[in-house]
Amino acid sequence: MNETSKLETSKLEPWQWPEAHWRGLVNQVRAGRTYRPKRWKDGARCAFALSFDSDHETNELRDGGKSIGRMAWGQYGNRVGVPNILKLLAKYAVPATFYVPAVCALIYPDEQRRIIAEGHEIGIHSWIHELNSVLPYEAEKDLMTRAADVLEKTTRVRPVGARTASWDFSPHTLRITKEAGLLYDSSLMADVDCYELLLDGEPTGVIEFPVEWIRDDAVYFMMHRFQGLRPYTPPSDVFDVFRREFEAAYEEGGVFQLTCHPHMIGYRSRLWIIEELIRLAKAKGDVWCATHADVVRYARDHAA
Repeated sequence: MNETSKLETSKLEPWQWPEAHWRGLVNQVRAGRTYRPKRWKDGARCAFALSFDSDHETNELRDGGKSIGRMAWGQYGNRVGVPNILKLLAKYAVPATFYVPAVCALIYPDEQRRIIAEGHEIGIHSWIHELNSVLPYEAEKDLMTRAADVLEKTTRVRPVGARTASWDFSPHTLRITKEAGLLYDSSLMADVDCYELLLDGEPTGVIEFPVEWIRDDAVYFMMHRFQGLRPYTPPSDVFDVFRREFEAAYEEGGVFQLTCHPHMIGYRSRLWIIEELIRLAKAKGDVWCATHADVVRYARDHAA
């Protein structure tokens, strides 16, 4: 579509759009081939993949915020949340993936080194938790590249996966992810299984490890007193949602993926949710607990 056509279309209501326009929007990024093995590693029936978005202070910083109180909440994620999570994961020998904004890695380099040293994965999670959808291509690519460089310099491990901040996926994100040579993304929601991402109808080789809001602690536990946002779901009910998601994944022979935040899940009245899920998975006897990168690689290499 030329610039004149784009300008003319921008003046139209969505119900007035020509078919070529709305089809173009829909087809920018689509789900391609599904990757689900008949069995997971060592004959496991189900894969179990925990992830933690270590946003810390960047939740406040990204919008130019200066609230000392909200930054203290972010510091709790580093000071208490992550240590408690790592202690719990070590107790049950469960590997996990941590998605870390570069600014958080610069503030807390020892946290990232400990995560890697204890056998977990670290993935790209923006520079300062910025929203990709408001960025031009050049800025988004620069920030992803610099973020990857910071994580590699800090941990001596180059990240192979990315998760956009707030799962905000721009029209440029997949192109940049492919250009960066990343194995996978974990920001989109077109399936419960891993799948290849298509860019304008063409396979990219980038695999999506899908997320979902119902498997994210933030939608149940987020708090912002100046916006009327309050936690509305008791931890026992959140556990029930997550448990049912896991049980269904197990019955299907699929993968259970969970997204949590150290400054939200990392409280004494909430962290038990993660422990009970781990205990449930371990009790099955045939559940493979793995990082996101390991799940993606296995799904890609052993898809039915």
